[in-house]
Amino acid sequence: MNIHEYQAKAVLKDFGVSVPAGVLASTVEEAVAATTALSGTIWVVKAQVHAGGRGKAGGVRLCHSQAEVKQAAAEMLGMTLITHQTGAAGKLVKKVYVEQGLDIAHEYYLSMLVDREAEAVAFVVSPAGGMDIEQVAANTPEQILTRVVRHEAGPDADDCAAMIAKLGLTGRAAEAFPGLADGLYRAFCQTDASLLELNPLIQTGSGELLALDAKMAIDDNALYRQPELAALRDTGEEDPRETEAAQFGLNYIALDGRIGCMVNGAGLAMGTMDIIQLKGDKPANFLDVGGGVTVNAVCEAFKLLFSDKHVKAVLVNIFGGIVRCDLISLGLIEAIKTHPMRVPVIMRLVGTNEELGKQIIRDAGLDVRWAADLDQAAEFAVAAVGES
Repeated sequence: MNIHEYQAKAVLKDFGVSVPAGVLASTVEEAVAATTALSGTIWVVKAQVHAGGRGKAGGVRLCHSQAEVKQAAAEMLGMTLITHQTGAAGKLVKKVYVEQGLDIAHEYYLSMLVDREAEAVAFVVSPAGGMDIEQVAANTPEQILTRVVRHEAGPDADDCAAMIAKLGLTGRAAEAFPGLADGLYRAFCQTDASLLELNPLIQTGSGELLALDAKMAIDDNALYRQPELAALRDTGEEDPRETEAAQFGLNYIALDGRIGCMVNGAGLAMGTMDIIQLKGDKPANFLDVGGGVTVNAVCEAFKLLFSDKHVKAVLVNIFGGIVRCDLISLGLIEAIKTHPMRVPVIMRLVGTNEELGKQIIRDAGLDVRWAADLDQAAEFAVAAVGES
């Protein structure tokens, strides 16, 4: 679950991480009033959407007067911000965050993530802050240091020394870094974060380190023990199909292809999507119905696929173990009561109650194309899209 920049900064502040003073605004009037509440004569107006690359797309403006703040807020609020992360549809800007301007001496990159191979939290730092880290990694990988934290208590003196050296920190900034790293580590672990990114982390002219930007994602599987963070969820920033799917315990991610997929198990889902692409087309979604799926949940899954105008064919690939194949068929029967099969459906049902599942479909007289294996199922799906 992603949260907004202003929310991430509030979380970090609770853990002793320094952030610029800022005020959230939903109207132009509130944005102008924020300049009075903030010290200084320079302000930054930032669009609050779940996407990176806001600055390049006009979603971050440096303002030197209240008139400029007013103009920036008026232009941002209600606009559709399109960045390299939003796709062509963009994101509607409903709120802006007005921050005090700062004396920026240096910009750095710092992020934290879960290193699954090391089974530990890792810091990623670079002196090339304010840039797309992907470009830095591609063009100058020597500027990036990944430091795995081996101690439950957080980064030790050696960890901090290595990161300080890579960033090139000296003086007051070098002295402040261990405290910053400790606060970030505690914030990351105690909030069950899966990603924490400061791009940039800045050093002011006086040597203070502050999180000028903050991106934070919380592990969905841990939200049950993070009720305060769960309350920060902005469903307006999420794909409505993904939000709807989550209500029924479905793991759904919208993609840009034409073949809708329904699979049980993440590994099988990934394999299914890979084979679709090998056969010459693209999946329209990742949809894992999980192991404890019900007829009602399967019904809702089919409704999602049939109502997606981008879907030109549906591929159902079920390896029945805990999941019974007849539940999948019954879910389809329920779904078409309100959402007709407007596109070809290709089914591969193997495992528990396989024959019963197939018989239910046949008895209902549904025009389903049966596949003997995944390879054939993908071929049928790609061919069906070509016929549409």
